[in-house]
Amino acid sequence: MEDGGRAHTALVGWACTTLCLVSYAAAFSQGASLSACSDMMPRHLRVQLHSSNSNYVTVHTNMSFFFPGDKVPVTVRSTRDYMGFMLQARKVSNNEIAGTFIFLPPGSKLLTCFEDGDTVTHSDKSLKRNLSFIWKAPDQPIGDIKFFISIVQSYFVYWAKIESAVVAQGGQN
Repeated sequence: MEDGGRAHTALVGWACTTLCLVSYAAAFSQGASLSACSDMMPRHLRVQLHSSNSNYVTVHTNMSFFFPGDKVPVTVRSTRDYMGFMLQARKVSNNEIAGTFIFLPPGSKLLTCFEDGDTVTHSDKSLKRNLSFIWKAPDQPIGDIKFFISIVQSYFVYWAKIESAVVAQGGQN
């Protein structure tokens, strides 16, 4: 009887652990958590951060400067498929999130970290490779910005805060 009790306890423990892990993983299959807004780090269990110097993803725009209210195209290119991402524009001066995204590709959605639409994340776990967005600069001057993206290749492998080149605000003294 004692062996049967241990087996039952082990089975119940395994079932609870499995259900917890499945529900935790499913929570992030529809986008990044608000808890990732400030540092752009995935909140998965036992994930492995890779150096942003050895990534296979680039984030860039064809504009080297912008003016308040401008719409800036942003392209994310990858040589490998990935499942999840989080994209933000940040001020170079103080690292604050700035502007809003007004065009998103399929498989993505807006996330409100500090202001409506200031962040984009994945909306499903379909494989992604090359994505295009449009970011709208605030109507008031904010200074130079950079775009940052965190990429989740799989539940266990990710790259955090891959950055674009500086996009300068035009008309500054």
